[in-house]
Order: sequence, then structure tokens, then C-alpha cells
Amino acid sequence: MNKINNRILGIVFKISVFVFLSLIVTMSASAQDINGKVTQAIQSSNATELSKYFNNSIDLTIPGSEGTYSKVQAEQILKSFFAKYPPVTFTINHKGSSNDGSVYAIGTYKSSSITFRTYYLTKSIGGQLLIHQLKFESREE
Repeated sequence: MNKINNRILGIVFKISVFVFLSLIVTMSASAQDINGKVTQAIQSSNATELSKYFNNSIDLTIPGSEGTYSKVQAEQILKSFFAKYPPVTFTINHKGSSNDGSVYAIGTYKSSSITFRTYYLTKSIGGQLLIHQLKFESREE
């Protein structure tokens, strides 16, 4: 009887490890996917496309505007920001994740007149990574 119980425990353990590793791979692929899509949306100053990756409410910081906004409000604020500061370049300088599954990226957004340190934080909601925080902070050069 002990041999059967040990075999069952061994099988359960192996399945658990497989499921855990599968989740890690899936989260990693999701993080790469959202980073690419967010980068593309910012590079093309497409606030509508970017807002597809927003949580229902988002902490947004841009020059002259800081607060928690709905997806629709944040999209409109970003449209104005992109119109005022169209991107020349946008690059991700650093990416990472935390133990709770959050994924973040820090980048540099350059318009013709000013450079911004850019930061966004995503968290998994219903198995999908969504942006909870987005910041464009001006940097003195």
C-alpha cells in the first residue's frame, strides 16, 4: 500500500511541477508580448491602441496631469500628450518582474523638444497583463 501511495504522490508532484513551469513560461511570454505591444503603441503615439492594455482604472502621470483615471479618460489625456510631444524615439532600458507577478518596464521617450523617463507597471487580471500605472516624467538633459 505504501508503494502505491508513494507512486501516486510522485505522479502528483511531477504534474504539479509541470503545471508550475507551464505557468512561468506563459507569464514570461505574456510579459514579452505586452512589452512589445506597449512599445509599439508608444512609438507610434497611438493612445487608442495603448489603452487596450489599460486596467479599468490607471494611475497616470504626465506633465500637468497626475491622478487615477478611467481607461477612457487616460486615453484622452494621452492623445493630448502625444499631440503635444510626438515621439522621435522610445526605447525600453530595463524590464523586470516581482514576486507577485507584476511586470514593469522603464524607458526613455524622446520628443523633439524634451526627453521623458517612462515607466509602466502591469499586473495580471483574469490571466491577462494590464497596465495599472503609467508615467512620463520630464528629464533635464
